[in-house]
Amino acid sequence: MKTFTDDSRGAISITAVEAKGLKAWQKAASASDRAWLKTLGFTAEAGKVAFLPGAGKRQAKVLVGADLKRDPIWALAGLPDALPEGRYRLDARLDRDSATNVALGWALGAYAFTRYKAPKRGFATFVWPQNADRQEVERLARGVFLARDLINTPAEDLGPPELAAAASSVAKQHAARCTVLSGAQLLKQNYPTIHAVGRASSRPPCLIDLRWGKEDAPKVTLVGKGVCFDTGGLDLKPAAGMLQMKKDMGGAAVVLGLASALMAAKAPIRLRVLIPAVENSVSANAIRPLDIVRTRSGKTVEIGNTDAEGRLILCDALFEADSESPKLLVDCATLTGAARVALGPEVQALFCNDDAVAEAILRASVEVADPVWRLPLWKPYRRMIDSKIADFNNVADGPYAGSIISALYLAEFVRESTPWAHLDIMASNTRARPGRPEGGEATAMRALYRMIRQRFG
Repeated sequence: MKTFTDDSRGAISITAVEAKGLKAWQKAASASDRAWLKTLGFTAEAGKVAFLPGAGKRQAKVLVGADLKRDPIWALAGLPDALPEGRYRLDARLDRDSATNVALGWALGAYAFTRYKAPKRGFATFVWPQNADRQEVERLARGVFLARDLINTPAEDLGPPELAAAASSVAKQHAARCTVLSGAQLLKQNYPTIHAVGRASSRPPCLIDLRWGKEDAPKVTLVGKGVCFDTGGLDLKPAAGMLQMKKDMGGAAVVLGLASALMAAKAPIRLRVLIPAVENSVSANAIRPLDIVRTRSGKTVEIGNTDAEGRLILCDALFEADSESPKLLVDCATLTGAARVALGPEVQALFCNDDAVAEAILRASVEVADPVWRLPLWKPYRRMIDSKIADFNNVADGPYAGSIISALYLAEFVRESTPWAHLDIMASNTRARPGRPEGGEATAMRALYRMIRQRFG
């Protein structure tokens, strides 16, 4: 990766200092360094940087407020953009996991979306830390960057056909097989809800189907919501509600990034990725409120709101995914604002029908600092989507428990015997933080990667 080097010649050293350890560091420092830090008012606050001037042949140094043991991933992640261009090396010796995490954080901090605007400057270059697993850093960073790039791309340049092309490109890189059902083919192959949601757009809806791995390996299937733009349909969103809707394919972006990382790691699984890709538009043939749609499963759905389209396209894909009885089925979707109200933008909502799988995801999310929180599949709420003329409605009859209701809707299309996790994700950063620039984000991707690697070897 361009932001790393093996050449440490002339590299400026970086010293990480915790606030509680600053006094001890100062005691061992030179008088001139102590005086300089006092002039700067440096207190080793997390993320704060102080440049120490060189003297004679001695290299200049950089002090950064950071706790490499407690927060290795994000400790230095703000430096690629904060430091002047040049080569830098960390003066601490780290174990393999810590070195890998520090390098990954640096890599994630060296991201910029440059498709439409050239960057003003380059990033600082980091000398690879000793012991770091370089391949792990590279495959995770590339997976995250893929997801970020897709989410950040406006719908004008990323509709269902372009999303399908991106998936085909990922498949080609890893010798996977990718097929795409488009337009009327969806009806012929019995994916009626995907077609119903996407038929109003001039760009036809499609189902992307990627397969990779040995046939006899454990089956792991990923499903991602690919709504490339969501107007709300005839239940039209207000203007402010549409401003972030280019990211409504964030679930698809995350599962593609995850799949890319898993294939690069040669994970011993039989991987399948299903992405229903649509644009929820308004035209004369758009689905209408109170229409009845028959799903791939044969169950009928009354359309209580055309703006609850994500669960409609996911239900056909989930039913198909479950038909193969995978050892693990995971879907990711930017499904509800209710999840963000409950957990905020930085914690992703997890629903799961298997306690062991849920615990594994939660444990992995803590290990890799990719926060996820479990919410209940509270079955008594299922009555809230009852319909008098169809098997159920796509929305509840009241304002409560929106994220739980959407998860219960999806649960109608997955057998209880199939280990299934549904993640209602943000897929973006609302503010910039070290290693996490404002804009598209592969939320929950690294947690899922860690869990799948641990579970299947």
